[in-house]
Amino acid sequence: MTPLCLGTMTFGAPRWGASDEEARAIFGAYVDAGGNFFDTADTYAKGRSEETLGQLIAERGLRDQVVVATKFTWNAVPGVPTTGGNSRKNIRRALEGSLRRLGTDFVDLYWLHHWDMVTPVEEVLQTLGDLVRAGDIRYFGFSNVPAWYAAQAATLAQVHGGPGPVALQLEYSLVERGPEREHVTAARHFGLGLTPWSPLAAGFLTGKYTREERGEGRLSGPNPFGDSKFTDANWAVLDTLRSVAAEVGRPPAQVALAWLSGQPGVTAPIVGASRPEQLGDHLAALDLPLSGEQRRRLDEAGAPPPSLHTPQIRRAVFGGAGVRNWDEQQTGG
Repeated sequence: MTPLCLGTMTFGAPRWGASDEEARAIFGAYVDAGGNFFDTADTYAKGRSEETLGQLIAERGLRDQVVVATKFTWNAVPGVPTTGGNSRKNIRRALEGSLRRLGTDFVDLYWLHHWDMVTPVEEVLQTLGDLVRAGDIRYFGFSNVPAWYAAQAATLAQVHGGPGPVALQLEYSLVERGPEREHVTAARHFGLGLTPWSPLAAGFLTGKYTREERGEGRLSGPNPFGDSKFTDANWAVLDTLRSVAAEVGRPPAQVALAWLSGQPGVTAPIVGASRPEQLGDHLAALDLPLSGEQRRRLDEAGAPPPSLHTPQIRRAVFGGAGVRNWDEQQTGG
C-alpha cells in the first residue's frame, strides 16, 4: 500500500465536501501519483461516498490494483437498534450494503468503525474471521477502540489460530497524541499497522485558523469536534508547527504530515481533500525531511503528560536513583 491513504469522506458530502467532478479529479490525481489505498465508510454522505468511490474505480478498471477499505458500526435506521453496532447480524447487514454500493464482490480491509461497548469481542472476532474465510473480506481492523480491546482480539486470534486484526485506525496528530499512551505499543507488539485519521486535526494544523479569526473551514461551522481543537495547548503546538514550517519553507500541513508519517508504527495516515490542489499539498509531504532537532521540538510541543510508564516509576519498582523522590511525591513528604 502507498504511504498516504486517500480518505473519501468528502466524496458526496455537503458543505465541506467535494462535488462529483471534484471527487473524480481528486481520485485521478491520487491514482496518477501512484496511490492505491482508499478509505470510506457505509455512513459517509449516507452511502454516497462508497457509491462514488466504486464508480470511479470501475471507470478505470482498477479493482484488482487498489486496496478498498470501508467500515461498519453506526446505526442505519434510527429507532431500530439491530441496524447498528458490532453484532453478527449488523456486520453482515452492513457488509451486504457496502458491497452493493461499492460494486464489488469483496472488501480488502473491513474496519470496525467504533467499539459499541456491548458486543463480546469473541463474537466480533468470529464473525469477521468467518467473512475472511468466505472471501467476502480479505482483512479486518479496528477503529476507535480501547487498546485492551485490540490486544484481547489479537491474543484470542493467536491462541485459536484464526484471522485477527491487522491494523488500528485512530485519531492521531500533533494535537491528538492519545494513541502514544497504549495503542502504539500494543500495535507494535501485535504487528498491527497504524492508519491515523484526521492527521491535520480537521484542518486545524493547516494554519488556516488563528486565535483571533476562525475563518472558513470544517471547524468554523457545525462539526463533530465542536470547539475542542481551539485550546491554549493546541495553539501552542500550532505556533511550534508554524516555526518549523517557516524553517523548511513548506506549509504547516506538510510538516504535520511528515512528522506523523515518521512516528513509530505509522503505516499510512488517512488524508482527505475537497479540491485536487489540497491533495497535491498532502502528497508533497512524503519528500519532506525533518531534522532530528525539528522533530524533537514538534514531539515536545504536543507530548501527552507522563503516564505510569516513566523512567521514574521504573526506578521506583526496580531500585536505584529516584526511588526516594518518587516516594516523597506519593506521600507528600
